[in-house]
Amino acid sequence: MQRTIYVNGEYKPESEALISVFDRAFLFGDGIYEVSAVIGGRMIDNHLHIARLERSLGELDMPMPLSREDLVEVQQELIARNRLDEGVVYLQVSRGSEDRGFDYSDDLKPSLIGFTQSRKIRDTPSLRDGIRVAVVDDLRWGRRDIKTTMLLAQVQAKRLAKAAGCAEAWLVQDGTITEGASSSAFILTRAGCLVTRPNSHAILPGCTRQAVLQAARELGLEMEERPFTVDEARTAGEAFLTSASSLVTPVVEIDGHTIGEGRPGPVTRRIQQIYLELALPAETSVQ
Repeated sequence: MQRTIYVNGEYKPESEALISVFDRAFLFGDGIYEVSAVIGGRMIDNHLHIARLERSLGELDMPMPLSREDLVEVQQELIARNRLDEGVVYLQVSRGSEDRGFDYSDDLKPSLIGFTQSRKIRDTPSLRDGIRVAVVDDLRWGRRDIKTTMLLAQVQAKRLAKAAGCAEAWLVQDGTITEGASSSAFILTRAGCLVTRPNSHAILPGCTRQAVLQAARELGLEMEERPFTVDEARTAGEAFLTSASSLVTPVVEIDGHTIGEGRPGPVTRRIQQIYLELALPAETSVQ
């Protein structure tokens, strides 16, 4: 059965869901996107993702294609039409379509596309056993806080990580880790302090990251939002990454260095548990 795709106000079979060859996201990467996890047919942390989508559009001077409420209705309709129980739902907004040129018309109408992917979110091998990450140079543009569709640097970083037998790349600039290619990076020092880089233009303000910091507060953990070096990461007591589609994933090896005892640590396990306890009840009504 074909998926149902949302394209500019219409729900269409996947084979009929088309956009213009002159769409600026295709020609220039002039677009943004968001992805929300779905568990039991319910979206997780979705209000944070919709707020970030609006912020990203504002930073690029793009209008919202629909109101927040209407965007959520599109997501919910896609989940219902595709009978999605567990997986993700994407929203992608481009500046719009017109003949190719670096400049664009002031009244250009944005394009909105939405689609779902069915995939396992909970009880995956990565969540149970942890993953290996590679350290790769961060070659992205300077406004990484905007969730744009310009993902070529991340694609290349993930290819390098895969070639090294790793599931994710942690990006490094000036000796410090910025974030993962598609995730936020956390370490727990051997002294028990949770460390993650503060929000800035250097990293994407992760929605799952924000929720996980709340879970860490529930645990009463000591926390520092600061850059951390590659050496600090390699010698951490525990490490994990967060994203909408990977939730809280333990990291058991960084750049060939075993983290802790080479298996998910107890603090990471508790954060995994508390994160879901906090996130799932909060989504009884989607905002």
